[in-house]
Amino acid sequence: MRPKNIEKEEAIRKLALQLIAEDGLENLTMQKLAKAANISPRTIYIKYENKEDLLIKLFVDEVIGAFEKAVLENFSATMDFAVGIHCIWQNCFTYFKNNRHAFALMQYGKSSPLLNKAYKERNITEGQFFTPVHQFAERHAAAGTIKNFPIQIFRALVFAPLLDLINEYFEHTDRPVQVITDELFQSSCDAVIAGILQNKH
Repeated sequence: MRPKNIEKEEAIRKLALQLIAEDGLENLTMQKLAKAANISPRTIYIKYENKEDLLIKLFVDEVIGAFEKAVLENFSATMDFAVGIHCIWQNCFTYFKNNRHAFALMQYGKSSPLLNKAYKERNITEGQFFTPVHQFAERHAAAGTIKNFPIQIFRALVFAPLLDLINEYFEHTDRPVQVITDELFQSSCDAVIAGILQNKH
């Protein structure tokens, strides 16, 4: 893949994702990307201020939309709460296992101060992504099934433990024993569900 000019920006982005998948996010440099694309580093800097700018744009344009589509597969806002959370977790885990570069970018993007800037530039508003998940949470909160957390807290309770487990999964792929088994994954999901459910005495 050798883009001849900056108009082939999509090719440069795909090559960046390939390098991230092969060598890891921390080893991606603008110089390495330029060399792989057979272009001058100056050419890349026309479109991207620096590596962080490139990664944020990759995150917004190449990852979050595909991630949303994967997470929402066979999911409905009308699902039983436990069934819905298990669906979200399994979809998320499957997507990232098959797209490790996307996971690296997701971890980077959620902790980068540039992410909010990128969202503002694209006019991405709160709740624009994962609307069915928000509706799912609101419906169960209104029915008294779950504690009435703000949506930001609900997202954190559902996704933060999940992303940490996936990170552990990748950490152990090169070790003799994989600690994140299917059984452990499912029981962890059950523990999160139990923590969000409304306690009724």
